[in-house]
Amino acid sequence: QLQLVESGGDLVQPGGSLRLSCAASGFTLDDYSIGWFRQAPGKEREAVGCVRSSGEYTRYADSVKGRFTVSRDNAKNTVSLQMNSLKSEDTGVYFCAASEFVLPLTGRQYGWWGQGTQVTVSS
Repeated sequence: QLQLVESGGDLVQPGGSLRLSCAASGFTLDDYSIGWFRQAPGKEREAVGCVRSSGEYTRYADSVKGRFTVSRDNAKNTVSLQMNSLKSEDTGVYFCAASEFVLPLTGRQYGWWGQGTQVTVSS
């Protein structure tokens, strides 16, 4: 069974950094584009960024460009989201997802989702 499990969520102060991980079981991540999404309370889910199966190409939402980095380690079957210069508006539940499409930033193009990990940016 395909499973994605996120980890690394925490409470962090504004301006701080956090690294999230997405681990896969039941399939190999290197066959898929992997995306990160987030959802704040009372708001719709939004895309954060994604990485192509090869790991060579990435794509980001404008709100996180220059601050967040998606990377993958296919040997470990994991994908990471490095978040720097965090802001209060980055607070939310972060999800990783797998897609057979190339670098999608639309949730409906992802077929497999993790359960999410909470990130809270607050002083």
